Order: sequence, then C-alpha cells, then structure tokens
Amino acid sequence: MLVEELRADEKLAGWLKDLESEGGPVGPRAEAVLPDAVALPDVLLDLSVPHEYVNELVGLRDRLVADPDAMTLLRRCVDRFVRDMGEIGKGWEPPVFPESTGALGRTFHVFVFVAALPYVRAYHLQRGIPADVSRRTLADLGRHMAVHRRRVGTGGLLVPWWISLHFHGELYQLGRLQFQRARLGGHTAQAASAAGVDTGSGDLCLSVHIADFRGPLSPEACDQSLDLAREFFARHYPDERYAVGVCHSWLLDPQLKRYLPADSNIVRFQERFQVAHEETKVDDRSPVGFVFGDPELPVEGLPRRTRVERAVGDHLRAGGHWYGGHGWFAW
Repeated sequence: MLVEELRADEKLAGWLKDLESEGGPVGPRAEAVLPDAVALPDVLLDLSVPHEYVNELVGLRDRLVADPDAMTLLRRCVDRFVRDMGEIGKGWEPPVFPESTGALGRTFHVFVFVAALPYVRAYHLQRGIPADVSRRTLADLGRHMAVHRRRVGTGGLLVPWWISLHFHGELYQLGRLQFQRARLGGHTAQAASAAGVDTGSGDLCLSVHIADFRGPLSPEACDQSLDLAREFFARHYPDERYAVGVCHSWLLDPQLKRYLPADSNIVRFQERFQVAHEETKVDDRSPVGFVFGDPELPVEGLPRRTRVERAVGDHLRAGGHWYGGHGWFAW
C-alpha cells in the first residue's frame, strides 16, 4: 500500500509524520473529493494532461479511492495545500515519491492537484482572474507530465513542487512567459537599489519563467507577455507593489553570446536584464536537461541539430561549464 511504502522511506517518513501532526485530532479540515471515473477524463483534458495518460489515471483513481490510508493522505495534502491559498511562499512543497511506490506514487500529486481544483478556481474567481488565464496557467500540469514522459518515458511529475505554484495562486501564464509573485533576494535587491530603484531585500518582485512547448522566445512574444503582465497584476493584485522583474536561468549565462548571433532570441532576451550578480556554482545539468530532455545524457553524444544544441554541447565538449544567470529589470 502507498502509505506503507512511504513510511518505509527514511526521508518521507518524517515528512509524513509532520503532515499527519498538522491535522490534529479532528483530521484534515478541507474537503478533498476526486471526480468520478466518468467526469475525470474531462477534468484531465482541461488540464492538458496528455491523452495517452488519461486511461491510466482513471484506473489509478479507482486504486486510490479503494485505499483508505492513501485517501487520508490525499485529504491531508489538499488541506495543507489550500490552507494559505495565494500567500507567497506558503504553499505546499510535495516531495517526489520513491520508485517503489509505482505508478500510483508517480502520479499521486496529480490527484492532489485535481482534488484541490475547486479551491484554486474559487481563489481565481475571488481575484477576478480571467477564465482563459486560469485555464492556461493550470494547463502547466499537463505540460510537465509531457516533460516527465520525455525524460523517463512514464506518467508522473518530475517536480511537483513547481506545479504547486500554479495551483496556489503564485504563478500565472501570460502569453509566452510565466510570472511568479515572489520576493527579492539580497543580491538582486542590492543591485537594483544601487541602480536607483526604491526596493530592498524581501520586497515583492515578479520572477519571469520560460515554459517548454510554447514556441519561439521571440522579442514580439516577450513584449506581448510583459504588456499582459503589467495590466494583469495591476488589475488583479492592486494591493501589491512590484518594482522589479527578475529572472534566474541558465538562459542568462553570458557565455551564450559566444555561440549565438546578436539577433538571436536568447541573446535579445538576455539584453532585457541587468546582471544582478555573477554565479560561480557550475550547473551543466540545467542546459542539458532543458535543451536535450535529460540532464544525464553523456556529453559526447549530444546532438548538434540547432544553434542552441551546438552551443550547449560544444562548450561542454571543449571543457567549459555552464552557470545560472541572475538578471533584473525595473518593472
């Protein structure tokens, strides 16, 4: 059974104990109702879950509801997740379950997000979030199931904590880019303040993210996204002040300019940002994972089909390394 497998894992046993202690003697306070087997396919398709996983998830739903301990765990997870809906940094950070938990363990968090949908939609309604923005934001669940399949060939979520941002009212898809309500770190706050921006460490900012499977990162698409974001947050979060936009990504590594032309989409994206600080920690896995689909691929065999593939692979084969970039701009 799922919960027994989790208790047998040393790290997850502690997480499980903490989760169970939060509910107190009365147990979870939030309802957690899964759609029945007839309704679930439509819900999954609304979340852009790949069609080939729908039947599997419907079957796993029956296994889940037949396991009382697993359903109690589901209710506790939903309760913890929705408790501080919309509060920055107070969302649920679910761990990845071990392989020993099988298909149900790989997809358990999908069911948590499905069961939390009524609370997410109620929060979006309260904030006046347009239906199309809500739909496209929550569709990142399906996108990341596609990423999981590309990486390991099965259904599941590689980084369920990331999807929790979308379902917790902290991140929104607005055109080509995603924007996360976040807080400034010390390095970025210092750089922005030194440039004359009235902001400090811990103040609100908008963190920009680049989603997979969304077409070219063209200047036109980015301009449109930024325009949408300025209007969106002014309208739906008028009580929050954003002075700075930030981005933390390997795409901001300045070494890319050695390999890509000045008019390339990536270089032009980089030029939107001022450098917050220089990263010294090597991160070769990120570009290999994002560009080729698997961070564990051997460098020697990386394809050279596109300019970006050639840039990432050739740099590593020459003995170089990649680093995360940290940029900011005045919002």
